[in-house]
This record gives sequence, C-alpha cells and structure tokens, in this order.
Amino acid sequence: MSARTEVERRTEAGRPTPPVSRSSHARTFSRGFAAKVVLMALVNALGVYVILAAWAAESYGVLAAMVALVVAADYVYFSRRTLPLKYLLPGLAFLLVYQVFVVAYTGYVALTNYGDGHNSTKEDAVEALLIQNERRVEGSAAYPLVVLDDGGELAFAIADDGEVRVGRAETPLETAEEAVVSDGVITEVPGYEVLPRQAVLERQAEVTALRVPVSDDPADGSIRTQDARNGYVFVSTLAYDEAADTMTDTLTGTVYTPNDEGMFEAPDGTTLPVGWKVFVGLENFATAFGDARYSGPFLQVLLWTLAFAVLSVVTTFLLGLFLAMVFNDERVRGRKIYRTLLILPYAFPGFLAALLWSGLLNRRFGFINSVLLGGAEIPWLTDPWLAKLSVLGVNLWLGFPYMFLICTGALQSIPKDVLEAAKIDGASRFRTWRSVVLPLLMVSTAPLLISSFAFNFNNFNLIYMLTGGGPRMADASVPIGHTDILISMVYSISGLDGTADKNYGLASALSIVIFLIVATISVISFRRTRSLEEIN
Repeated sequence: MSARTEVERRTEAGRPTPPVSRSSHARTFSRGFAAKVVLMALVNALGVYVILAAWAAESYGVLAAMVALVVAADYVYFSRRTLPLKYLLPGLAFLLVYQVFVVAYTGYVALTNYGDGHNSTKEDAVEALLIQNERRVEGSAAYPLVVLDDGGELAFAIADDGEVRVGRAETPLETAEEAVVSDGVITEVPGYEVLPRQAVLERQAEVTALRVPVSDDPADGSIRTQDARNGYVFVSTLAYDEAADTMTDTLTGTVYTPNDEGMFEAPDGTTLPVGWKVFVGLENFATAFGDARYSGPFLQVLLWTLAFAVLSVVTTFLLGLFLAMVFNDERVRGRKIYRTLLILPYAFPGFLAALLWSGLLNRRFGFINSVLLGGAEIPWLTDPWLAKLSVLGVNLWLGFPYMFLICTGALQSIPKDVLEAAKIDGASRFRTWRSVVLPLLMVSTAPLLISSFAFNFNNFNLIYMLTGGGPRMADASVPIGHTDILISMVYSISGLDGTADKNYGLASALSIVIFLIVATISVISFRRTRSLEEIN
C-alpha cells in the first residue's frame, strides 16, 4: 500500500522522465554514422579524382601519396582506436601537402634545368623538334580540305582519289565511308560538323597550327593548311634514330647527339632549340653566387631585403606601441572611436591598398603631388631612394594597426598589482615602463615580431603592387630593380612576369636560399627570446 502511494505521489507531482531506450541510441548512432559516411565518401571521391588525374599525367609520386592519404583517412575515421588522430590527421595532411611537399619539390626543381626549352621529357622534346622542323614536300599534291569540329576539337577531312579521309591531331587519317562530296567539295562527314567559313576565320590560329598525321609512321609526315581549303603534306627535316639516340638534319647531314645539359648538340657545339629536363646538381646555386649577372644584384637585393624587413618591424612596432600606450590611458576620451579608426588600414586588403598608394604617389597625377604639394613632381616611385622610402612609408601605414592591436592586448594583460608594486617601491614612470612594462610586453610580442619579420622578408604583394620592383637597376643585366626584395627578384628571374626567359631551376635555387635565411634568423631569434621566459 505504501509503495502504491509513493508511485501515485510521484505521478501527481509530474510525469517521470522515461528512460532512454536502446533504439534512441541506435538512431543517434546511425545518424552520426551516416553523416560520417557521406563526408568520407566525398573525401574518397576527391581522392580518386586526384589519383586518376595523377595516373593520366604519369605523376606516380603524387598518385602514391594520394593513395596513402585516402587509406589513412579511411582507417582513422572508421576505427575506434585512433581517436587522437581524428583531430590530428587534417592538419597533418595539409602540412604534408602544402608545406613539406612544396619545399621538397622546390628543392628537386632547384637541382634541375627546368625552364624555357627544358620543360618536359626527352620523348616530348624529340616530338616537338620533329614537328617544329616540318616543311612542305616539294611537288606534293594539294588535297581539297575542309575543317571539321567534334565537340570543340578540330579535325581535317581531305579528298584523296575519290575517297574522303578524316583525321585529328592524335588520330591519323582514316577513310570516312559515308562522307558526302559535291562538285569536288566535301559537304558532309558523319559524326562531325563542317565548319562554315566565318567559324574557320574565328579559329584561324587553331586551324593553321593543327597537324594531322598521314599514318601511324611519323616518317610519312602530316597534313597542314594555311587557307583552310587546301591541305599539303609536311615532312620533318630532322630524323630521329632511336637506336643510336641521335637526331640528323636530312638537309645538311649534321648529326646531333644528347649532351649533359639536356639538348641535342652537333660536333661544332651548336644545339637544337628544344631540350628536356635533366638533373644538374648544384649548378643553379653556382650560377646564383658565381655568375656576375646574378651575384652582384643578389647582394644588393639581400641587403635591401634585410633592411626593409627590419625597418618595417621596428617602425610599425614603435608606432603601434606608442598609440597603444596613448589610448590605453583611461583619461583619453573617445578611446573606442579612435581605436576603431586606427585599425581601418588593417581592414583593407594589402594588395589593394598598395595599388591605391601607387596611384596616390604618381609623379604627375597622384593626389599627393598634384593636390597636397601644389603640383610638385616629386619622383616618389621612380627615384631609387625615394622609392625605398615610399615602400617603407606605405608598409608603415599598412602594418601599424596590427602592432597596435597586439600591443593593446599585451598592455591590458599586465596585472595592475605589478604596476602598483613598482609604484610603491618608488619607481618612476619611465623606470616602471623600462623595467616592468616593456619586458612583460616583449614576452607576449616577441614571437609575433619574429613572424612579422618573416612576413615582411617575403612581402611580395607590397613590392609588386606599389613599385613593381622598380626603378630598374641601370647596371644590371637581368630584370631587377632597386626596390626588389629577394622574393620579387625570384619572380623576375623565373620569367613569370614575361620580362625574361623562364628559369624555374634558378628561381627554385634562390627560393631555397631565401628559406634558409629566414629559417636561420627565426631560429636564432626564437632562441634569444627564451631568455624572456624567465620574467614570467
């Protein structure tokens, strides 16, 4: 009776919470598991896509790495024994792909002659040489020709002794049985669209560059056209002997053999224009420091880069610290408004701000010269020293908000009882700032100053958008300017800006040098900052 009364009392007070059933656990588990399966399916789909692309490109190193990552991801996220790795694997994967692989591949390229004329394999170089040295066979017949289109890919159809033969860049000529010829002109080819004259003119460059092999034997030549009406047989003036590994000029009889530089070389030292990528060891590093074209400008650029990085950190830190101390004083009214205004330069993208300043500092039409200075023509960006001062000034405008923010946070984190203790001990304001505030401030900001140095050491966006590395050094035989830092110098030497031949091997060697310089300075700086830890 008492037990029944207790049950009734609980029921009257409120309905008891029903226990969680096993079906609820199963339902929750199945939903989470289903979400995991969907996410892992997407990861595997992306992995398979990369694997297939690597297989097609014969990049077996990338293929093996991707297979390992996919297998590791599936094992980690479907196993109950790898809980810590579930959080670590994404970061490790990105570290391997975007850091370790990039550094390793850059080091590999630095040991090769990769660049213009040496950008592929020997097989591709042989094929390119044979194609580039094709000439029309003298006295060969002209074949009536039309240009075809198959899903965006061009093809040729020629009329040859009453039959129509069709071919593409990768497919030799084959007979098209059901093609229609009217009055000697091919009007219809099954599976293809005969391009009208206007469409041919719009794609004229593609049409004239297209070559269709006559047969599977490269010695038979290829069909090419200049007017999209008549096709002619072109045969290469070079002949490659695979067994002897030689290239022979059939017009002069000159025999070219492979050399250590990845090119076909004649006995008199002349070479064919297309080569292939080969291992050259430390030759690029020897060129960087031994060739006068690069060694002289490299030293100047290195000194300017170090000065730029150091001065950028010092000026932005001092200005940011000064403003942080001013607006950390409670007696200043409207501190929130001022702080908001001061971080506005930090809110704009750096490359866009640098491009804007490039216009403001224009010698004739810039706002600073034409308005603020009453029409003066000061060469802010064309004089070597003024250009360097302009770079430092613009970087100060872009960088001090960051230092202002971190110094403000560091100042506000200093315990007030420490400052009060210094005041009780009779320390003056300057003594308190020098012996208490500054050391505690450096504990928090020193690692950030080191990272800021590394960032400014490679601040490519500012140099490229503001001055483009100019003004150009008059005595330099390579495209290097007075405001170039090492990273922009590498960009110019690589040839990506179109001012010079592409030389990825030399550019990669210089990139490795930059990496070693920044890494060495950072390691030394971090070791020196350990002494600050004793202050805590």
